[in-house]
Amino acid sequence: MARSISDLRDMDLASLVAELRASKQEALNLRFRNATGQLDKHDELRKVRRQIARINTLIRQR
Repeated sequence: MARSISDLRDMDLASLVAELRASKQEALNLRFRNATGQLDKHDELRKVRRQIARINTLIRQR
């Protein structure tokens, strides 16, 4: 999940779409863990949401 923006820029479109799919799945899992009270680091959810936004921005730029 923790990829830098330069790593994401170097990826091709298919890899970005795969990374987006994986990040969305991770966000879903974090939301479930947060709802059940099992999530210790609540900032992880924010980081994943921002990662999804970065990936979407790069996809739209291409």
